[in-house]
Amino acid sequence: MISLRHIRIWIFLIPASVGAAYLLQFTGFPAAFLMGPMLVAIVFAARGTKLSVARPLMLFSQGVIGVLVASALDLNILKVLGDNILSVILVIATTVIFSTFAGWLLAKSKRLPGTTAAWGCAPGAASGMITLAEEFGADPRLVALMQFLRVSMVIVLATVISRLIFDVNASPKLEASSYFFELWELPDFLFTLGAIIGGATVARAFGVPSGGVFIPMVLAFGLQNLGLMKITLPTALLYTAFTLIGLWVGLKFDRETVFKAIRLLPTMLVGTISLILLCGISAAILVWLVGVDPFTAYLATTPGALEAVTIIAVSSNADVSFILSIQTARLLIVILTGPMLAKMICRIT
Repeated sequence: MISLRHIRIWIFLIPASVGAAYLLQFTGFPAAFLMGPMLVAIVFAARGTKLSVARPLMLFSQGVIGVLVASALDLNILKVLGDNILSVILVIATTVIFSTFAGWLLAKSKRLPGTTAAWGCAPGAASGMITLAEEFGADPRLVALMQFLRVSMVIVLATVISRLIFDVNASPKLEASSYFFELWELPDFLFTLGAIIGGATVARAFGVPSGGVFIPMVLAFGLQNLGLMKITLPTALLYTAFTLIGLWVGLKFDRETVFKAIRLLPTMLVGTISLILLCGISAAILVWLVGVDPFTAYLATTPGALEAVTIIAVSSNADVSFILSIQTARLLIVILTGPMLAKMICRIT
């Protein structure tokens, strides 16, 4: 039962988290509505706050992420995958191998547990990797730090490269109306909520690994391409989901974990930089095999930050369908192989 003291803490925590998120967003910081609430929650947790985000809210947030990915996909992606299937498999395999190698190096240093190193280096959607990490025995707090460190560096590099080399402006403005849906969008919004809640419920009822993200994604993708609905995700709903995930991670910290994370920061930086450089090799392979332009290859193989990569791709002359096909296929492979690779890293270290 929630005590009056906990209610008072939530009253301070939620506005502080939202304020930090908007401040980071205003300054152009990536993943602001994940990072802001997480950092604020870490401060509260380090001061002895004993709060947590309820499991149903986490499943709902995972479902929102899954439907968000589905909204960026279309059936053309299946054709792109089919036309380049061998090259796609090779590039995805090399990226997964490189991420496993980076995780193994971190685990070998004995400064991070094998499962945490594996999920921290997994080149998938950061929020998805965090929510999956705890299911398979990893420390979601350290995984979150590794994932967001990598996402931040990937977005900064992608933005710098796109602007300085390819003259792309990757900072689109959000219109105020995009925060909510119009009245005529209500049926589609209700169907979207149904896909999120229904998929998350199935995942919880049957204990499907990574199902909180994967099942709503497949359900929404299928319904939209059958013409039964149009995915409608108001920005306010996305920000709410991201904020809940940030709070979920941050509230798992305590004073001891905060100091441990600071000590491990150099190790995490080495792992992150190594992974980004290794994925650059995958991009070079893609250019050689398929003949796509280097910028498309870079965005297709960059490890994570799918939403930011999509924005940059749409703002440029890059092949958006090809990029999303590689990124999405790799995400699914990482979700399916993540537990096995984490166990393998633990065995060989």
